[in-house]
Amino acid sequence: MRRLFALFVVIVALLGGAAVWWLNQRLAVSAESVDLSVDPGTSVRGVAQAVCDAGVQVNPALLYWWFRLSGDARQIKAGSYEIERGVSPRKLLRKLVRGEESLRAVTLVEGWNFTQVRAALLKAEQLKPDTQGLTPDLIMSSLGKPGVHPEGRFFPDTYNYAKGSSDLAVLKRAMRAMDKRLETAWSQRQPDTPLKTPEQALILASIVEKETGRASDRPLIAAVFSNRLRIGMMLQTDPTVIYGLGEKFDGNLRRIDLQTDTPWNTYTRIGLPPTPIAMPGKSALLAAVQPAPSKALYFVSRGDGTSQFSASLEEHNRAVNKYQRGQ
Repeated sequence: MRRLFALFVVIVALLGGAAVWWLNQRLAVSAESVDLSVDPGTSVRGVAQAVCDAGVQVNPALLYWWFRLSGDARQIKAGSYEIERGVSPRKLLRKLVRGEESLRAVTLVEGWNFTQVRAALLKAEQLKPDTQGLTPDLIMSSLGKPGVHPEGRFFPDTYNYAKGSSDLAVLKRAMRAMDKRLETAWSQRQPDTPLKTPEQALILASIVEKETGRASDRPLIAAVFSNRLRIGMMLQTDPTVIYGLGEKFDGNLRRIDLQTDTPWNTYTRIGLPPTPIAMPGKSALLAAVQPAPSKALYFVSRGDGTSQFSASLEEHNRAVNKYQRGQ
């Protein structure tokens, strides 16, 4: 009996040693790395099989029992994973339990319009182009905002996503981020602002974003436009005219363009344009609702990225002669 017991102990020890050895062995993978997708609700056995199907050379039954006996099987998270060559069963389970998905990133830049946003999403690595072929109206409907113009509705930032994610999911996150940023900015507006709604704040912020050569000038540029809105003076800002021209703009803004009426031509129409013209960042949003204390009604570029601000047309003309005409 003692001999049988001793033999049993030896067998258990050998099996235990073999198990520990296997758990730390580097598994062969069909490529440098393979993609593994675990759908929500996938069973433990299904996860083990998915690992094998992805190109990891391991017995799915062994992997299944390792997941079960580890006690962490229920902690495996759905997601998109990148399994690198040489991963061990122990490290593989750790990755799945921690939800260490294979992430990519796409950056939406301050001042971009919606066309540029769509182009960036289309080029983004491993991002499913579900919006390709959809009109802007259909995209906004899919995002839960039917009838809302998409311009300026997405917050410029860098967004991480799992491989195979939908570009609609990225847009929804960017939209919610802008909604939150706009709500925060509007709650901090100055009491005497000429802006009546958060929508108007977003529109003005987009103009400030496009007109800014240097970040420190944003509050003063916002002050110029706020002062003009108060007295009913035309905004006369080139970026809105360019936006209204759309694909007709060839990079050269002509006098005839300033005289050609569109809903966004602030040389022919008083007040704010009907929609934003780009994505404003956080600083532009705050500048729109908290402009600098200034009586300036004009500004002109100094040629170094900064602007010269003037309270009267006479002062402005002198600044134009000095900085634009070299007189």
